[in-house]
Amino acid sequence: QVQLVESGGGLVQPGGSLRLSCAASGFTFSVYVMSWYRQPLGKERELVATIRTSSSTNYAESVKGRFTISRDNAKSTVYLQMNSLKPEDTAVYFCKTEAPLNYWGQGTQVTVSS
Repeated sequence: QVQLVESGGGLVQPGGSLRLSCAASGFTFSVYVMSWYRQPLGKERELVATIRTSSSTNYAESVKGRFTISRDNAKSTVYLQMNSLKPEDTAVYFCKTEAPLNYWGQGTQVTVSS
């Protein structure tokens, strides 16, 4: 009964901000590397950010300096704070627990448009 439930997506104008949340259950959250991916319409899914069990992070070059991934192990939740949003950030955003579980959330839509 592994579950990853994303929330916080929506419509925002360019330059705006959103915070995505991914609530996890059914596994020991604190021992897994967690990531955010995104998939624009008609394009392949791409890695946006990763946070390790140590809380060290990695970001795609396109979002570096604008997005921040964080985790709260007590709440079994991963966050993605997105600032200075651009139209090219428009995509379905997915939470994922990395190997060996490799489990995906259902995704949440982020649309950046005026």
